[in-house]
Amino acid sequence: MFSPSRTARRPAWADLRFLVGIVLVVASVGGVWFIVSAARHTQPVYVAVRAIVPGEPVAAADLAVVDVALGTASDAYLAADGLSEGLVAARTVAAGELVPADALVTAESTQSTTVVIRSAAEVPGSVISGSTVELWAAPRLDQSRFDTPRILVADATVVSVSRDDSPLAGGTAAVEVVIPRADVAAALAAISDGSALSVVPWGPGQQ
Repeated sequence: MFSPSRTARRPAWADLRFLVGIVLVVASVGGVWFIVSAARHTQPVYVAVRAIVPGEPVAAADLAVVDVALGTASDAYLAADGLSEGLVAARTVAAGELVPADALVTAESTQSTTVVIRSAAEVPGSVISGSTVELWAAPRLDQSRFDTPRILVADATVVSVSRDDSPLAGGTAAVEVVIPRADVAAALAAISDGSALSVVPWGPGQQ
């Protein structure tokens, strides 16, 4: 006699693989939902309404609030409630740029300051507020002769340029620049001893 047939039992590993598949599907759907949800979520942050240079005090009038979707990068930018009194720029922030959270510091902690130099040569039109320039100096030898120019400050940021376009001035200008505090003594010495000073633009788009 034949014994009654029994229903074949599925092996345990098959059930486990099925459960793992379910978990992976749920995780995939959840990940897509999170990405879509994060892309739709916006938050108010600050954007610069004009070029802000290192060492310059920053106030609410220099900034505007915009709603942007930053996702996981939200902590990298200055939130709309994050501006406080007495902050200065630690680096250049271009007009229209979202303000990085580390771009503003207290005045006491900044490592730069501003000086005004009179350029002995014509200042290129590409040199404007926010431009990065080299500051060159040619020490005076006598009333009419100067020594070989050398780099005085390798990385300065232009605050403002006051050009004198009169025929006698030859296109020279007074240039306010931000320089490291470590270079202040050398810069002031060059100004006081009558060295011929020049600014030379460098960086993307500079000639």
